[in-house]
This record gives sequence, C-alpha cells and structure tokens, in this order.
Amino acid sequence: MRYFLMLAFLLWGGHATLYAQHVLYGKITGNNNEVLGGSHIHIAENFASADPDGNYSVSVPRGWNRLYVSFLGYKQVDTLIQVTSDTELNLMLKQEVSALAEVVITDQTNVPVVARELTRKTVEQFSSASIGDLLREIPGVSSLRSGTAVVKPIIHGLHSSRVVIVNNNVRMEDHQWGAEHAPNIDVNSAGSVSLVKGAEALRYGGDAIGGIVIIEPQNIPLRDTLYGQTILNGATNGRGGSISSSITKGTKSGWQYRALGTYKHFGDREAPDYVLSNTGNRELNAMANIGFRGDGFGFSADYSFYSANIAILRASHIGNISDLVSAINNESPSVVNPFSYEIDAPRQQVAHHLAKLAYYRQMPIGKLSLQYAFQYNNRQEFDIRRTESGKPSLDLDLSTHSVNADMDSKFGRISVTYGISAQYQNNTPNPQTGVRRLIPDYNKYDVGAYATVKKQVDDKIRLEAGARYDFSRIDAIKYYLKSRWETNGYNADFNEIITGDFGTQWRTNPIFNYHNLSASTGLTYSVSDATQWITNASIASRNPNPSELFSDGLHHASGQIELGDLRLEKEVVYKISTLANFEKDTWQIQVNPFFSYIDDFIIDAPTGIEQSIRGAFPVWEYMQAPVRIFGIDAGAVYTAQNFGYKSDLSYVNGTNLETDMPLISMPPLQWKNSVTYRNENWHQFSAGIRSEAAFFQSRYPDNDFIADVSIDGQPVRTNVNISRPPAGYHLFHFNSSMEFGGFANSTVHVAFNIHNVMNTNYRDYLNRNRYYSDDIGRNFTLQIKINY
Repeated sequence: MRYFLMLAFLLWGGHATLYAQHVLYGKITGNNNEVLGGSHIHIAENFASADPDGNYSVSVPRGWNRLYVSFLGYKQVDTLIQVTSDTELNLMLKQEVSALAEVVITDQTNVPVVARELTRKTVEQFSSASIGDLLREIPGVSSLRSGTAVVKPIIHGLHSSRVVIVNNNVRMEDHQWGAEHAPNIDVNSAGSVSLVKGAEALRYGGDAIGGIVIIEPQNIPLRDTLYGQTILNGATNGRGGSISSSITKGTKSGWQYRALGTYKHFGDREAPDYVLSNTGNRELNAMANIGFRGDGFGFSADYSFYSANIAILRASHIGNISDLVSAINNESPSVVNPFSYEIDAPRQQVAHHLAKLAYYRQMPIGKLSLQYAFQYNNRQEFDIRRTESGKPSLDLDLSTHSVNADMDSKFGRISVTYGISAQYQNNTPNPQTGVRRLIPDYNKYDVGAYATVKKQVDDKIRLEAGARYDFSRIDAIKYYLKSRWETNGYNADFNEIITGDFGTQWRTNPIFNYHNLSASTGLTYSVSDATQWITNASIASRNPNPSELFSDGLHHASGQIELGDLRLEKEVVYKISTLANFEKDTWQIQVNPFFSYIDDFIIDAPTGIEQSIRGAFPVWEYMQAPVRIFGIDAGAVYTAQNFGYKSDLSYVNGTNLETDMPLISMPPLQWKNSVTYRNENWHQFSAGIRSEAAFFQSRYPDNDFIADVSIDGQPVRTNVNISRPPAGYHLFHFNSSMEFGGFANSTVHVAFNIHNVMNTNYRDYLNRNRYYSDDIGRNFTLQIKINY
C-alpha cells in the first residue's frame, strides 16, 4: 500500500508540478573562436554547463535576469538581460591570462549569497580548513564537531549517513556513518561546492534524506595553456599552517592534465583560558587527473589520496566514573598541558584512496556517461594504553567498487535523465588490535535505478518529477558477548543467526535485505519579473547503517560506548520544502521553510555511564521513534558599488512524537550578519566584519542520569548533567584582502583574517567535546595565494 501511494504521489507530481520559464540557448566561444565546452552558466536559480561543442540551454524566468557565464582562464560575463520569449544568445569570452579561479557563480562578495553554491574563490578562503567548515557558508548548513579538526555538515538537523557527499561524481564511502568521522576530502581539490535537493538528487541515491553535497573539480580550458597556483596559510591558534600547490595543462587538441598536493601541520589549539591538550592534526593529500575531450566524446582517469592524523582532546578520555562526572558537571578540562605539536593517543589516523575511470559519448538520443570507481579507506583509532601504545584499538579496511551508467536526453522542452548503478563493499576489521570489534566484517551489495523528467509548460511554469528504486543487502559476521546478547533480548529474536559458540561469545551471521522506493516532485512559478516561488515534495528511505545495527563497545574516536540494535528498521521520510525568492536592483531576499515527518527515525542518545578497563565513558544507544522536523532558512543580500551586506538566519525544530520530547543535537537558532567594503582601485581591496550568533538551544531532551560517585571513599548517588546545552554565544570575525601583480603574468592575493576577535569563551552545542572544554579562542590567519 505504501509503494502504491508513493507511485500515485509521483504521478500526481508529474501532472501538477509547475515551473515557469523561457529557454535561453546559444553557443559559447573564446575570443580566438575556440569552443568553450563545459562553460558554466548561472541565471536566476538555474545552472547549466555547455556541451563539448559549446552549446548550452537553460531555463530563464520571464523579465530581467542577471546572467553569469564563466570558464577557467577567461573573464567572466556578468550582465543583465531581459527575456520575454525563448531567446538565442551567443557569447564570446575574453582570455584572462592571470585568471585562475573557476567560477560557477560569482564570488559571494559580488553576488547574492543565498544561492546554494560556493565558488572556487570561496573554497580558496578555506584552504587550511575542512570541507565541513566550508559548507557552513551555505545558508541552512550547520556543523557537527568532535573537537577542533573533525567537522561534518548538518543540513536541516540531519547529518552523517543522512547527508551524501559526492566528490568528482563519486559517492564517498569513508565510514561516513560516524558522527566523529569527517569527510576524507582535501578542500583544495574542489572547484565548486553545491547543495542539491529535489529530483536531481535521485541520481546519486534515494537515501540522502538530508541532502546531497556535490563537489566538482575545476574545469580545464580547451586551449593550449599551462598555469599553476600555490596557497600558503599560517595561523596563530595551533601555531601552524598549510601549503597547497597545483599545476594544470590544457591543449587545443583536447588532452588535459592536472596535479595537486596539500600539506597541513597544526599543534594544540587553545581556548581563551587554556591549551586544548592533544588537538593537533596533520594532513598529506594528493590528486592527479588526465583526460581527453573530443568531438562528441571524452574520457578521464582520476586518482586522489587523502591522509590525516588527528589528535583527540586528551580530557575527553577519563580513567574513572568520578572523574568523568566531575568533568561533565564542573565543565572544566581535567587535563591541561603546555602547548605541543605532538599527536598522542587518543587519536585517529585515516587514509583514503579514490580511483575513477569515466567515459561519455554524445548519441542521437542524448549523452551517455559510464563510470567505474574504486575506493579504499583505512581507519585506525588509538586509545590510551598502558602497553603497546602504538597498536590501534580500532583498525577498519573498507573497500568499495561502484559502476554507474547515466543517459541525459532532451526532447524539445522535455529533459529526461535516467540511469542504473551498482556497488559492492567489503569491511574488514583487523583482528590483531586486541580489542573486541566495534564494527564487524561485512559484505554489502547495492543496486539502483532512477529516472527524472523536467518539462517546460508555459511562460510561467515548469514541472519536475523523479523516482528511484534501490535494493540493498548486508551480510555480516559479528561476535557478541553472551551477557550483552541476553541483555538486549536477542536470545528470543535472533537465535537462528548464531553460527558458533566461543566461550563467552556467540558468533552470529546477521543478513538484512532492503527494498526502497523514493520519489520527488517539484514546482517553480514566476510570480513576477522579480519574484519566484519554488516548492518540492519528496519521499525517501534510508537503511540503518552498520554502526547503528552492530556497534557494541567503546568507540575511541568519540570517547563513548556505542550500542547498536539489530531490530532497527529503515527510516522513511516525507518532506515538503518551499522557497520564495525576490530579487530587484541591489536587493535579494530568500525565505525557505521546510517540514519533514520521519517514520522510524534512528536516534543516538546518552543513557548512562559504563566503567571499562580503559576508563569510564558515557553510553550512547541507538533507538527509533517517529519524529517531526521543521524550520526555516532566510537570507538577504544588499549590494552597492563599494558596500555589501549579508544576513542569514536558520531555525530547526525537531520533536520525538513518541515521547513528545525535543530531539537531541538539533541546531539552535543561528543568525549571521556581515558588512563588507570593497574598492577595486585599491588593489582589489576588501575588508569586512562578520557577526555570528548562536542562541541557547532551549529545546532538548532530558537524558540526565544518576551515577555512583566516590566521595571520601564512599559511593554517593550523583546526578550527571549531560543534557542541558551550553549558553548561547556571539562571535565577531574580521576579514581583509588585497591583490598585487607579481612576476610575469602572475598575481599575488594576500588575505588577513581574525576569527573570534573578542576572544570569547563559548561552547557549541553541536561540538561533542563541549562536556570537557571550551571552543577555540582568537585566531589570526594570513593567506598568500599566488596564481601563475
């Protein structure tokens, strides 16, 4: 019955979804008449890329619109055009020898930033940071932190397995289920970063109930050229920095090459009043690409390597229950040592390899794209041990093979995209760690198929709809302590999966099969030349991930004991989102409310404290309940000749409908404002002040519990205040930059920034180390970027 209702919903969407626009089309060439295939076009809320012959076609609202067209190595087109019917517009871009940054939309200081896409220039500002830090620049995106260097995006209150990250058209598989597992991506490899929702997201999977982050590499121009870029960063907080350097070669014949390397080195970060001991990190990353773009076809081969050694706050690993209760209730770190560059246990070390082969061909019925990708991820987590300090407590090898075949076709005003995908994944824990496996051996098989349709209806309306089917199977070998097996009640429900008796443990072979159907339908209506209304409704499903099903022990990277549940069912989400966009003269305003109902939502919540031979740790358990999540993102941008103002507001409200209690880890109300002054005649001078306010999260569940704490040798029943969020905070940041001519055709861009200007003490509710220490204090950064 559920699938019948979903199909009926999809069919209704195909007839009722509307999108209002004309078609702007034409050809893009350079000033030497060279074809600029792959050029990026952005107009209103719509994006397109020119095909290999330079031809493009994009939907445009009736009336005046701002048009941006860009191609690496050429000056960007930024102009206003009036559209009253289908219009042909051929464009010629001029070469710009010193221009390096690929632009999908203009940089945020010059264009409405409420758009859900970040440009290469914005990416460069975060060269020494992480993808998670960068994504916070998109309105409505927060971050979940585990200390200073582990950052994950939160979209409308959802994170980890609910947010899919696609890097260079490859869905990342890097143990992303962990809240303390940051995406294994070098931010410097990104040409643009965008947030995708609606029918277009079905191409990458039906389980991205929070959204899909698309990270695309820079385009390489189809002309004879050789250029490079080096970015140097230094920071006072952490007393370290980074260097990233790339070299790119393009040819008229179609061959193209790129290589990039990055190194980051930071020591202990510091809060305003003390050192955050053992919070340094190292990164060593590399990538290489070779490709060919011919007449109607092309292919490419890519390889990237990411490695990181990340220290975990020493104060988050505590030896006994009394010290743990004291740390949580007193809100002060138990370990404060002098500053150091050493990375000691507890720490995590990760390495991720990604290799990809891709081929495309223009065919009579459309563009066929074929791709094979291989990923290998090794994750090691090191605990504080009395002996064998060099041996990891967790050592996981994850291998993933994936294939995709996609077809993009156009039939007049109708665009159709459809495809199939398959994936095989193997996870193998190292049995030599001397610690019971948190995540078991498993094989995972996935097969999926999707189709999306977009159709122009009339001057004001366009419709969009899509559907996807996925089959998934997970086959695991898991060892359970007999005591835990009985405590969980598995002896009544899962005795048939026991395959061996090993004294104190059962060996089991759990196998789960899932069938999922997802659908999306969307509507866009041009109310007037300045106002546009967009809405989307969707149904999606997400299977429980291996961590939620099988976790059974201490997770050293997070400093907590995690307990999964074999009874967990798949989540099913029903979501509607609508966006109103107003743009006229120097103002743009967007308002985006959303509402989700999620059946069998998987919740990870603290339930107590457990003493182990390695210390005392809070226990977090996975459970399920129906939930409701709603909220709003709002943004405004004002752009004048030399001044700019930007404001973003985000609010999320989540409720467990079974208990009528607020959901844990929902982002609080956040409000960001910035004022910028620019003067192009002063070496492209720019300076601005940014205000970042996070309000107190007054909606939180009461998960406090009682524990026996030793006082003067006697156990005393003590309340552990693990639930109440920290106070809200208000930070100020400063940024400035200038650009100078260098040697030959090079340019030198210099930026000086200050994070947390007032050196404010604060704790972020979405930082899992908030129980043990304050967040980082004032940080001066200097960036020197050389384009040559």
